[in-house]
Amino acid sequence: MKNDSTGKTLESTKVMSAKRAVTAGVIGNTMEWFDYGIYGTLAPVISGVFFPNKDALLGLLWTFIIFGVGFVMRPVGAFVFGHIGDKYGRKTALSWTIFMMAFATFLIGVIPSYAVIGVVAPVLLTLCRLLQGLSTGGEWGGSAAFIVEYASKDRRGYYGSWQQVSVIGGLAIGAACGLLLSYGLAPEDLNSWGWRLPFLAGITLGLVGWYLRTKLEDTPAFQEAEKSHAVVKDPIKTAMRSNSAGILQAMGMTVIWTVSFYILLTFMPSYINKVLKLPLHISLASNFFSYVLLIILIPVMGHLSDKIGRKPLLLASCLGFALFTYPLFVFISDGGFWKLVIVQMILGVFLAMFSGPGVAFIAEIFPTNVRVSTLSIGYNLVVALLGGTAPFIATYLVAKTGNNLSPSYYVVVAAVISFFSILSIKESFDKPLK
Repeated sequence: MKNDSTGKTLESTKVMSAKRAVTAGVIGNTMEWFDYGIYGTLAPVISGVFFPNKDALLGLLWTFIIFGVGFVMRPVGAFVFGHIGDKYGRKTALSWTIFMMAFATFLIGVIPSYAVIGVVAPVLLTLCRLLQGLSTGGEWGGSAAFIVEYASKDRRGYYGSWQQVSVIGGLAIGAACGLLLSYGLAPEDLNSWGWRLPFLAGITLGLVGWYLRTKLEDTPAFQEAEKSHAVVKDPIKTAMRSNSAGILQAMGMTVIWTVSFYILLTFMPSYINKVLKLPLHISLASNFFSYVLLIILIPVMGHLSDKIGRKPLLLASCLGFALFTYPLFVFISDGGFWKLVIVQMILGVFLAMFSGPGVAFIAEIFPTNVRVSTLSIGYNLVVALLGGTAPFIATYLVAKTGNNLSPSYYVVVAAVISFFSILSIKESFDKPLK
């Protein structure tokens, strides 16, 4: 009885530690993506503040270029914080990333407009986005490894899915702020000072996330690597030399993940507002339904992947995007509100099927001693090339071709690439971490 009681106590302690780790990762990651939600949903307003132009679509293009510029730094962040996370610990890397993001988000809220300081305004905005990109490049891989390494083998999909819930949660809070501001403020107040409030308030979440992360021990997997002297002196060099095939596979599976994510959650509000010509608050309201759906479904899909495997869900998601994206864009071409809601929820189901098992699946590809470096590099290189630029590319395709359906082609091609990449990766849900 004593041994049984001791075993139960140890198991309970492990579960509580895992839950605390998930909480720290979720709160910090929410802060990271809070800014993205604000920037994406208020892009039409931000474009008027920093790029005043008679051609609204041109101003929006410039706004999305600045949004994409931040993604240039994500691979740099992956290298810098991947090295720190694999050599000095996940906790150290994640404490720095949350501090940097909170600081940069606050600075965006105090930048004077173009009307006040001219071209210096968009330059300062660009510098803040670069700092945010550096932070996020380390945050994604670090938090993914942190949460998955704390989870038991039969719960990695479920616990890992909460990393994606925190991403959507941050975006949803940002979208909710944008929606409330657009409803509650007169247009002139929103454009002059109202848009700044969420950026200024974001520093509070950042400080809470930083505090929680500094109070946790590092992951059991990393502590074991330290004890067994498996920690390598140069994680990046080891990652590139010994895990290049895995990095390429991670890049391939990430293509549809990042393209669908940024098309659905960042580009769609502006597409509905500027292309389909519906009011901004309508576009934000319809988009908010997809956030709610994702927050509900992603843990369900993560849990399901612990039962039936990661690949069935990931492959089904790719097929869904490949077969249905174009018909769904045709369906919303007349701009009906409830049609928009239906389409965004269907696309949200496909994204949830990928995001639920995706975090655990990409983390399981790599060994512990280079996990942060390898998955950060593989993921962030693709995000920099295709994710951050997705809103701009989609907007450019519409402007260049005059075809409102052209963004759907981008999603379909991405889905096909990821489908074949996932086929090449071995199933891992029932195996211990490397």
